[in-house]
Amino acid sequence: MHDVPIDDPRPEPLFSAAEMRRRRDDVRAELNRRDLSHALVYGANRSGAAVSWLTGWPVTREALLVVGPEEADDVLLVSFYNHVPQARRLSRVPVEWTGRNAITTALDRLDSGGRPARAGVVGPLPFWHYRALADRVAEVVDLNPAYTAMRMVKSAEEVAALRRAAALTDAAVGALERALREGATEHELVAELERSYVAVGGMHHIHYLGVTGMDDPSHCVPAQWPTSRRIRRRDVLTCEISVAVAPEYAGQLLRTFTVGAAPTPLYAHLHAVAEEAFEAIRARLVPGTHARELAAAGAVIETTGYTAVDDLVHGFGGGYLPPVIDGPARPPGAVPDLVLAAGMTVVVQPNVVTRDLNAGVQTGELLLVTDNGAERLHDYPYGLHQVG
Repeated sequence: MHDVPIDDPRPEPLFSAAEMRRRRDDVRAELNRRDLSHALVYGANRSGAAVSWLTGWPVTREALLVVGPEEADDVLLVSFYNHVPQARRLSRVPVEWTGRNAITTALDRLDSGGRPARAGVVGPLPFWHYRALADRVAEVVDLNPAYTAMRMVKSAEEVAALRRAAALTDAAVGALERALREGATEHELVAELERSYVAVGGMHHIHYLGVTGMDDPSHCVPAQWPTSRRIRRRDVLTCEISVAVAPEYAGQLLRTFTVGAAPTPLYAHLHAVAEEAFEAIRARLVPGTHARELAAAGAVIETTGYTAVDDLVHGFGGGYLPPVIDGPARPPGAVPDLVLAAGMTVVVQPNVVTRDLNAGVQTGELLLVTDNGAERLHDYPYGLHQVG
């Protein structure tokens, strides 16, 4: 079982000062390598994993982190003046208000040390911000690929955070299973699973549900938004649930449930194929494995006459990361040129579906790549579950 009690309040801050400093030092090393004076790290509207990763401040309306040549040069600019007080409590970097225009304030900081020749950008910098930046520096460099590479291998503190997130995710799926009954709506199921983690400090990440009748199915993959449809006997529910302990530090669990009846032969076979694909891919989660080997392991799905809509594999924990192995139902794409390393965390999730896309199952979860193979971060039982 998990060794992280899920009913303990989340400590503040989640990561040590040394861990946060290491991350910003990695960015500074990239600045030196690329001969850049500063990096501008942007987030807005509760999205901006890089800002949170480097400062500890979950982005609200708008945030712009300036990373300079020395630690003393770093500053986090936060919009909405009333958000600044808590940002100062949570951030490991000094915080100032953005003023009326975040990019103007940031550029004034850059200019204070002499006019910069080259600057890097991380995050989805808006066009009008980019235009202002390009007018003030000789060259703007995209640091997003370098930032993604920094997120691939997890530190010990990051793995510990993901273990706690996995425990909260397991609790949420357990709550979903207990609430799954005839007459309940999808909205009510979501309310129950959220109740399991909100009170103990968990954060929403995703909770996707797919519900259809086993005898006349019309859905093959979980949907992103719940509906008011009521659960019926002989329904099948697929889910993809992620609960976080900090932005982008979430578990991910995918399971299939039947209601009031055993799975039909079709659903039993779909799930058996999904389990076979999961085990084939999991067995290859060792350092040195190339992404194409993971894609090859998932080929068992097509040999049985089925296909898959969702990714077979994707990196996770710090965002949606490489390697992303497409499901075979999509137009073929290039397999990423990537080799696994110890400390990477990936989700293996074979979503096996019929070729008419009417019926499908989900199984899978977040796994840690170690020198000894894949390590489970979740405890939730494997298999296709029947309730009622």
